[in-house]
Amino acid sequence: MAEDPAGGTSSGDDVPRTRAQARQATEPTASSFQSHVRAARSEFEHQIDRARADFEHANERINARTGRNLFLAIAIGVGIGLAVLGSLLWIKWLFLVLAIPLCLLGVFEFSRALQAAGRRVDVWPQLVAGAVIMLSALLGHTTHWVLTFAAVAAVLVWRMIGQMAAQDARRYSDVLQDVLAAGLIALYVPFLASLAVVLLRQEQGELWVLTMLVIVIAADTGAYASGLAFGKHPMAPKISPKKTWEGFAGAVVAAVVAAILMGVFLLHLPIWASAALGVLILLTATVGDLGESMIKRDLGIKDMSSWLPGHGGVLDRLDSILPSTAVALGLYVLFFPLVVA
Repeated sequence: MAEDPAGGTSSGDDVPRTRAQARQATEPTASSFQSHVRAARSEFEHQIDRARADFEHANERINARTGRNLFLAIAIGVGIGLAVLGSLLWIKWLFLVLAIPLCLLGVFEFSRALQAAGRRVDVWPQLVAGAVIMLSALLGHTTHWVLTFAAVAAVLVWRMIGQMAAQDARRYSDVLQDVLAAGLIALYVPFLASLAVVLLRQEQGELWVLTMLVIVIAADTGAYASGLAFGKHPMAPKISPKKTWEGFAGAVVAAVVAAILMGVFLLHLPIWASAALGVLILLTATVGDLGESMIKRDLGIKDMSSWLPGHGGVLDRLDSILPSTAVALGLYVLFFPLVVA
C-alpha cells in the first residue's frame, strides 16, 4: 500500500486505471458527437445538391419554354433598371448618359443585322446621324425637326452616292431597298428615342419618362409570367410563336395597375387618365415588340445581337420602348394640364 499525500492510502494501480477508464468513458461520447456532425454535414450537402439539381432542372425547363436564361436576364434587367431609376430621380440629365449610348448601340446592331441579310448599310454615317438626331432634341422643337430631316436625308444621299461609286450593276430593286433601309434605321431607332429626350425636357418630364418605362416593363413582365404559366393560345404565330393571348391578358392587367399607381401617386393624374395612359402605352409596346419580331423573322435571326445575355441585343430591349415614346409625349401634352389644374 502507498501512502496518499493527503494522509490516506491508495493502490499504486488506482491512478492509471482511473485515467484509462476516464479516457474510455469519454471516447464513445466524442465519437458519437463526431458521427452526428458528419451525418448532419452529409445531410446538408445532400439537400444543397438536391436544391441545386431542382433549380437547374427548373431553369432548363424555363429556358426551353422561353429561349432565355431567366435568372441572368433578371439580374441584368435589375442592374439597368436601377441605373435608369437613379438617373431620372436624382439628376435627370444623367439619363442621357445611358440613353444616347444605348440608342447608338441599337443603331449599330440594326445596321449590322441588315448587312448580314445582304443589305448595303453605311454604319458610321448611321451612327453620326443617330447622334445628331438625339442631341438635336435638346435644342428645341424646330431645330429637332430640321436636323432630323437633314440627318435622314444625309444617310439616304450617302447610300446613293456609295452605290454610284461601287458601279457593280446592282439591281434597281436592291438599291431601293438599301436606301429605304437606311431611312428606316434613322427613323426607327434614334428619332423615336429622341422623343424621350423631348419629353425629358418638359416640366416633370423625368417623371413621365419613368412612368412610361415602368408601364412598358410591367407589361413585359406580366406577359412573360402569365404566358409562362397559362399560355396556350398563340397571339401571332407567324410573327412570334411564343406570344400568347394569355400572356397579353397578363400584360393588360400589369400595365393598367402600374399605370394607375404611377399616374395617381407620382404624376397626380385622375384614375381614368392613368388607366388610359396604361392601355395606350401597352398597345404601342405590343406593336413595337411584334414589329421588331417581324423584322427579325424577315432577316432570319433570333436576336439582334448577344450583347445582353438573357435578353439578346440592346434593340431587343428597346423594341417596346421606342414606339411608346411618341404616345407618352402626346399624352403628356394632352394630360399635363389636368395636373396643373
